[in-house]
Amino acid sequence: MDMQPFADGVVTNRDFLRSVFHSMLRARILENKLSSLYKAGKIVGGVYLGRGQEAVSATLGTALIQGTDFFAPLIRDQAGRTAFGEAMLDCTRTHLGSVEGPMRGRDGNVHRGRPAQGMPAMISHLGAQVPVVAGMLFAKRLQGTLTGRVGATCIGDGGSSTGAFHEGLNLAAVEKLPLVVVIGNNQFAYSTPNHRQFVCADLVEKARGYGVGGFAVDGTDLLACASVMTEAIRRAREGQGPQLVVARLLRLAGHGEHDDGSYVPEEIRKDHYGRDCIEIAIRQLVDHGLATVDEIFGWQEQFADEVQRAVAQAQQEAAPDPYYEDWSALSTRFPLPLTQPTAQPVFP
Repeated sequence: MDMQPFADGVVTNRDFLRSVFHSMLRARILENKLSSLYKAGKIVGGVYLGRGQEAVSATLGTALIQGTDFFAPLIRDQAGRTAFGEAMLDCTRTHLGSVEGPMRGRDGNVHRGRPAQGMPAMISHLGAQVPVVAGMLFAKRLQGTLTGRVGATCIGDGGSSTGAFHEGLNLAAVEKLPLVVVIGNNQFAYSTPNHRQFVCADLVEKARGYGVGGFAVDGTDLLACASVMTEAIRRAREGQGPQLVVARLLRLAGHGEHDDGSYVPEEIRKDHYGRDCIEIAIRQLVDHGLATVDEIFGWQEQFADEVQRAVAQAQQEAAPDPYYEDWSALSTRFPLPLTQPTAQPVFP
């Protein structure tokens, strides 16, 4: 069991890293727009940003196989969602309450998913996605269709203290399921610092207790994240059982846009893990000849235009009408047939 930071064979695959960075940049530009919409009163509910965690999330989403693997993202995983194939409109429609969105406008912000495409809707009870994905993998084993699949989810350091985390990871370990659990240790469970959450020197030490593979990685470093995530997924896919990846970083925003993060000491903001992974990634891509500065500026313009168009479309779409909603499970009744011929169509 490898309990050390994975350092062998740094990933320098040009297409892979460019794809990861595209998802990081798309997510950052999209979430900056969501922040502006929230502050302008256009989004009801909360907005939670993955600013500072894009390298971890995007490398995971990119390394997974769409149509084969399962991915259960958490609140700071817009980059991973993007990398795993989520349409930008799914995000803007859900935040802006469009009935055309994947949740039909029933729920806002991050509680969205497309289970049929391998992405279950997010559960706010932190740690709960671990047993959900373990259960999905175990079900595939019972069906005889597990071979070659991987299931992955991300949680925060606080989520690793929950009972659901323990039960889910313990089940996966006993059954040797191909589960990858990524802990984004952003040093604060909302406002509770690490030293008030656990006393082990590093969360990766928990891997030893469960008998699973353990990796530690600098979550601000794109190249390091790519190497670790691809190796963890490879081991899970090849039958080596669950893999726990702990990424050390710092969220570069409050818990949500309603929170100013004033409880984070200035010295932590200025230390190594307070770096912006986007800025680090740009330097790495340019220094390794994987992208040019002009290309990156071009991508910024392209993705900003995509965001504007996705927001504009969602803003023009209708909100849900409870009088014509049958409130059935989204997985069993979609699209919803019209029940009254004279009604304005809710769905195409």
